[in-house]
Amino acid sequence: MPPRATVIVPARLASTRLPEKVLLSRTGKPMVQHVVEQALRAQCAASVVVATDSQRVIDALAPFNTRCILTRPDHPNGTSRLAQAAAILALAPGDIVVNAQGDEPEMPPAVIDAAVDALLQTPHASIGTVCTPFAPGEDPANPNIVKVVPSQLATALYFSRAHVPFCRDGTPQANAQPLRHVGVYAYRAGFLHTYANLPSTPLEICESLEQLRALELGYTIGLARCDQAKGLTGIDTAEQYEEFVARCGAKRQEGIGNRQ
Repeated sequence: MPPRATVIVPARLASTRLPEKVLLSRTGKPMVQHVVEQALRAQCAASVVVATDSQRVIDALAPFNTRCILTRPDHPNGTSRLAQAAAILALAPGDIVVNAQGDEPEMPPAVIDAAVDALLQTPHASIGTVCTPFAPGEDPANPNIVKVVPSQLATALYFSRAHVPFCRDGTPQANAQPLRHVGVYAYRAGFLHTYANLPSTPLEICESLEQLRALELGYTIGLARCDQAKGLTGIDTAEQYEEFVARCGAKRQEGIGNRQ
């Protein structure tokens, strides 16, 4: 039996590029509910809780009996919201907490299990997270896709929006290909409170990547590769949501056809 974890889904109502995206419901349920249902399928998930800053999110999820926690509206990032949620849940310092993004409704459950495994299987790791190979058509030079450089000890050396590693002579190296970071994190509750209160760091600010704070301050991030996450994207635009709705419709029709 794998270790049990509490999966917390931060769901902030305000969003810049796609307003109130966690509540978009053209599939018949709010987008964040899709995230919850995927997370519940993870072997490690003992419970899944949505941490939100809006009563509207709680009301929208009530018909699905999804557990929600109302958190402060002034959190600077998802980790801070996660830490408050863990405190409200009265989690013990050694309890495992997973941060699952509220705008990734197609997250494979195996990714959550992989993040927990990265935390527990990596000596001295304070955080566990996931990487995956690039899918055909994805551009490693795209700054909107975060890359991670792994060590040979299955830890993260660096995260960047740049194309890393960079092959100087132009000859790709089979064992040094760029890997895409998947933004799911596993922590122990005790470290989560510490991490949320650490000061921002220069590289974090430069790249606008919160996980660099941990690396700059000397913490170890365990890294698991999960090929099931290949091609996975969050939903940031209306076009991406339309594509998600179409995929959901196709799966629904496929399911009807299989029952006939």
